[in-house]
Amino acid sequence: MANLVDTLTDATKTIGVGAAYGAPVEIDGVTIVPVALVWAGFGGGNATGNGNASLPTDAAKPLFGGDAGGEGFGGGGVSIPVGAYVTTDGVASFQPNIIALLAVSVPVVVTAGWAFARVIRALKK
Repeated sequence: MANLVDTLTDATKTIGVGAAYGAPVEIDGVTIVPVALVWAGFGGGNATGNGNASLPTDAAKPLFGGDAGGEGFGGGGVSIPVGAYVTTDGVASFQPNIIALLAVSVPVVVTAGWAFARVIRALKK
């Protein structure tokens, strides 16, 4: 398990600024730097044998037969393209990806609407 954790730790070092901003691309004298909203999460586990003395004998048995060995890991990530920095004649400006920004804002709008309805209901009482 330690080797797996070390390997995944090394792999996740690239998550951050390098993942949020893409490599600059030059097209017809215009430099474009893509920007994304990036987040990731990972989990893990490790269990060996039936060494848990606090569990009843039946509970300590593996569900599907065999040794109650262990290990496991999971992870995932999301990257949403939110726009690009465009540099033309030395002037940089941000050009948003409207569709992605609308998609990302839907949960915020729904949550704000729900909270607003709760506040109004509480004020009426």
